[in-house]
Amino acid sequence: MPDGFVMRIHQVRSEFVVAACDVELLGRELPVGKAGRTVTVSSQFYGERPVSAQELAWALRRATIANLLGSRTLALAESEGLIAPGGSGELGGVPHAEIFHLLR
Repeated sequence: MPDGFVMRIHQVRSEFVVAACDVELLGRELPVGKAGRTVTVSSQFYGERPVSAQELAWALRRATIANLLGSRTLALAESEGLIAPGGSGELGGVPHAEIFHLLR
């Protein structure tokens, strides 16, 4: 894996959706809520093609929506100025953020 990221781009109507995560998270089951539910980090959503930091940054700058998971992925988005320091949450104990580009 070039830099430890995987990414998939989804075209949904006029939206350019970038889903990216740290590669080692693929296939992991993350706990959600208190009822014992989990969510699987799926290659169908996040992709399985390894990408470089430069390619991921390029895609994120063009995204209308981004779904990001993992400490390296969020650190990259933060370094690109797309997430404020401390501006992310967690999903099953893993750093997670969603970015929406709103047009006026």
